Amino acid sequence: MRSVSSGSICALLLACATMILAGCAAKFEPASWAERPNIVLIFADDHAWQAISAYSPRLIETPNIDRLAKEGTLFRNCYVPNSICGPSRAAVLTGKYSHANGFYRNGNQFDGGQWTFPKALQVAGYETALIGKWHLGEHMAPQGFDYSCTLIGQGPYYNPAMLLDEDGDGKREEISITGYTTDVVTDLTLDWFENRKESGKPFLAMTQHKAPHRPWMPALRHLDEFEDETVPEPETLFDDYEGRPRATRLQDMTIAHTMVKRDLKLEEMPDLNEEQRAQWNAVYGPRNEAFLAANLEGDDLVRWKYQRYIKDYLRCIRAMDENVGRILDYLDETGLAENTIVIYSSDQGFFLGEHGWFDKRWMYEESMKTPLLVRWPGHTKPGSVSEDLVSVLDFAATFCDVAGTTVGEGGHGRSLVPVLDGRAPEDWRDVFYYHYYEYPGWHAVRKHYGVADGRYKLMYFYELDMREWHLVDLEADPQELRNFYDDPAYAEVQARLHEALDEARAELGVPELDPLESFPADDPFKPREREPARRKTLGVF
Repeated sequence: MRSVSSGSICALLLACATMILAGCAAKFEPASWAERPNIVLIFADDHAWQAISAYSPRLIETPNIDRLAKEGTLFRNCYVPNSICGPSRAAVLTGKYSHANGFYRNGNQFDGGQWTFPKALQVAGYETALIGKWHLGEHMAPQGFDYSCTLIGQGPYYNPAMLLDEDGDGKREEISITGYTTDVVTDLTLDWFENRKESGKPFLAMTQHKAPHRPWMPALRHLDEFEDETVPEPETLFDDYEGRPRATRLQDMTIAHTMVKRDLKLEEMPDLNEEQRAQWNAVYGPRNEAFLAANLEGDDLVRWKYQRYIKDYLRCIRAMDENVGRILDYLDETGLAENTIVIYSSDQGFFLGEHGWFDKRWMYEESMKTPLLVRWPGHTKPGSVSEDLVSVLDFAATFCDVAGTTVGEGGHGRSLVPVLDGRAPEDWRDVFYYHYYEYPGWHAVRKHYGVADGRYKLMYFYELDMREWHLVDLEADPQELRNFYDDPAYAEVQARLHEALDEARAELGVPELDPLESFPADDPFKPREREPARRKTLGVF
């Protein structure tokens, strides 16, 4: 393994393979490559839309991410097709739902031989790079990239080992970089910008962060932020799940019962070097001693856990926002900004204590909805807001559209170009299909699918021992605390959504039976028909 410091990353030499341009169906027919826009996708992991001040200023100010909203378009209804890390990333690359791209749950291996938009952009003449989190399996190098430097698995928050493919030839070298991973991923991105050999070509840069994924380890420079504040609690922190499907009670993702000592920084944290650990322990040590001395119980203990969790989460967001600012500043200073599309999004949303939960997976708003902010000078109207139903599924078709090439067959997304131009087609989607497969699995969220139209949702928990429906009306019940399914006043809505659900499943070709790949490797034939065991808690828990 080669070890380098964060400051010396620029010493890594980049080499780019020559790409054949034949077969590219150009739409813009530009006079030169320079007329095609560069594409920068900054992709977070588990960044809740409610932790971006352009969406809601309740928790944190994010001035750099907000710049994209001020100078471009903010999407209020960007949905993910399957709210879990790997499947969402596979959907971004392919523009297809899980049942079509073969990646249903974390632990599957991505089929790199299938069509992806980076491959199409390479053929169209783009220079391409993937930097940061991959999370689609280490069985092969990411394909379609002239350069990749990716975290291994989930990746750590500090001093990451990474797999470097400098030439895009699939030959990877493991390197180790000292630093905070959010900063390191940005350092690598900026170095790639500086050292591209084919500087006359347009480029695609996919900058994919580990943060703010569990266990929410902040940068050392942010350990004291928010410490003297009391972050507002969500109204549903102590939700009792009354009146909703049993699945909401059978999960294992509550702040009260599921969080472990590592989540709450009550044990030695991994991956820190000696100097970093000394700084970390100097801050968390006294705080942890005070907590143990308080001997909290019941609701007071839950409230303490929430404050520890949310402050660490927001500290991770602080570093994310700073690093978005670094990329935007670079584009401005080099004159690239005027011909570069910048997208900020996340693989899904996240629960920040709503319903007493952390994590994602559900079709509920905090999880299914993800942030999407886009700046494209000359196309996006500064300060504009879109209510259209869009998805990360649309990224592939969008990037192919702006690159002047075609999308692979069988894609489920549509180009956002007309939406970004403020002229959404009359036949734009008015319902969106969702499908979550990962049960049995982490957090014990039951399999379910459904449709959403921006106001109403119809979701179905479809396993043999479950089979329950949940009808949501976000206008009457924005916190999704009630079930309107059996309410006679919603009979017409229910019938309409049932019809929409049947049509969506037929149009998308969703199999009636879940394929074996959607089950865990050690239990491939059927889900366990039992309630998940509660994780036992230790010590102060």
